[in-house]
Amino acid sequence: MDSDSSSAPLIPLVDREITRHDFPTDFVFGCATSAYQVEGAYAKGGRAYSIWDVYTNGYPANILDGSNANMAVDMYNRYKDDIRLMKNMGFDAYRFSISWSRILPGGKLSLGVNREGLDYYNDLINTIIDNV
Repeated sequence: MDSDSSSAPLIPLVDREITRHDFPTDFVFGCATSAYQVEGAYAKGGRAYSIWDVYTNGYPANILDGSNANMAVDMYNRYKDDIRLMKNMGFDAYRFSISWSRILPGGKLSLGVNREGLDYYNDLINTIIDNV
């Protein structure tokens, strides 16, 4: 494995495999995502730029590696597969955030609601329900 001086050595945290049986029966296993960090599709489906899009695309030199979330992990296009993977991993819960620039591209309700953005989140929620 390649490493550089900024990498800490890998130290195993436990000396055995951890399973669900090591946790209380009411322990909730799940995951959480942030729309900006996972959706990508920053200019698709009627979504307006968020403040993070403006910053990361407008000032890439201010970010150590110049990265942005324009593509992220492409959950916007892959959410059905992602939800199935969560189900297959046995997750009990999933917390996600909504990209308000996808729902309200004008920044205010009075400037209109993006139907395509609502449809995306509606289908995301229905996919989650179908995989419970």
